[in-house]
Amino acid sequence: MSVARLLLVDDDRTFRRSTAALLRQDGHDVVEAADGQEAVELLKAGRFDLILLDLRMPGLDGIGIVQVLRTWGHDAPILMISGYGTVDAAVDALHSGADDFLTKPVEPDVLSARVEALLERRPTLPAGPPDAGEILGRSGAIRAVLEIIERVAPTDATVLVTGETGTGKELVAREIHRRSARAGGPFVAVNCAALAEGVLESELFGHRKGAFTGAVRDRTGLFEAADGGTILLDEIGDVSPGVQHRLLRVLQERELTPVGSVRPVSVDVRVIAATNRDLRAEMEAGRFRDDLYYRLNVVRIEVPPLRARREDIPLLAEAFFTRVGRRAHAACSPLAMRLLQAHAWPGNVRELFAVLESAHIRAGERRIEAQHLPADVRESRDREPGGSERYRREAPSGDERAAIVTALAETGGARAAAADRLGMSRTTLWRKMKEYGLDRA
Repeated sequence: MSVARLLLVDDDRTFRRSTAALLRQDGHDVVEAADGQEAVELLKAGRFDLILLDLRMPGLDGIGIVQVLRTWGHDAPILMISGYGTVDAAVDALHSGADDFLTKPVEPDVLSARVEALLERRPTLPAGPPDAGEILGRSGAIRAVLEIIERVAPTDATVLVTGETGTGKELVAREIHRRSARAGGPFVAVNCAALAEGVLESELFGHRKGAFTGAVRDRTGLFEAADGGTILLDEIGDVSPGVQHRLLRVLQERELTPVGSVRPVSVDVRVIAATNRDLRAEMEAGRFRDDLYYRLNVVRIEVPPLRARREDIPLLAEAFFTRVGRRAHAACSPLAMRLLQAHAWPGNVRELFAVLESAHIRAGERRIEAQHLPADVRESRDREPGGSERYRREAPSGDERAAIVTALAETGGARAAAADRLGMSRTTLWRKMKEYGLDRA
């Protein structure tokens, strides 16, 4: 039988003590918590291999704790225990994210067997919030972002992160959290655009039982779940005026009122907001509150688009190839890399990684060549003013000649098909074949 560190949460002192004793007889290290709030504090302070939760408790109940854990990214197995042995109770527990369900009173042998079975499924790595990752780049544009992060991270200042979709705004927020004094606390990311107004209010601020149809129990909001840490409000420009008003109160008063309650709850949360919209323009158009804008825009970080830091593309590509297990120096031909650097990347880093994944699959074990890239990437040099001439000047003739030879060989000499693979017109291909002496081959 494996030995593990367990957290047992139950407001019934007699049951908690007797159950803890049984688990200790099996050789486990058992930490007890008398309510949901105490459990959350213990979970912030350390990791557990298995969590046993009472379903019904005053305040933060078992389902509320599961929601907090899953929001943080914890993936330790959860065993829900309840004195309400109904089908509905079991369904509620399992739908909330619990891994198993037991009814009180619990037979000692059954408890030991269920705990052992869940421990065999536990993750091999410690549970906790996902790693912040690394912001890659050596360009002046990305160094400027890193310098601001370094200065603002140790403070508690509210940060507004702006930039196009796919530039890595959440990565910037996670890096701020990682370098801050709150790094040991939760990092909670919320996509405000993905939720309807009523749902977003409930998710952010929580609700009380009976607040609306379907509110069958109290629910802890994401601001409370992020207490002691950082919350990222992504796509902040998409929230409704009503939610904007409530967010302003949280920023001003450091307290919130759950939906359906009149009693405010204090929270200690650092707020980072992110958007791809021009919030000042939204404010001037009357769609975004000016007082909220000024509260959010204490420190602003503009994440540059990939086309503004093309020199970072080889480094980003190297990181991708390392992740998929390819030798970076042999993964991509010089011509393919020049095509990658010539593309405008409207989808930014996210698009780059998608293109590299596609090319990696197309190339198989071979080096990624120009023909393995999507047509829009191969053709991008022709869409930029002066792009074709710049491409011709920068691309070594040997690389381009080799690409043409490869395309002709793979298409059986069919010039139309070869031109399509290379992203050229047939006229351009014929001209280049003459230039490289391939028309006589």
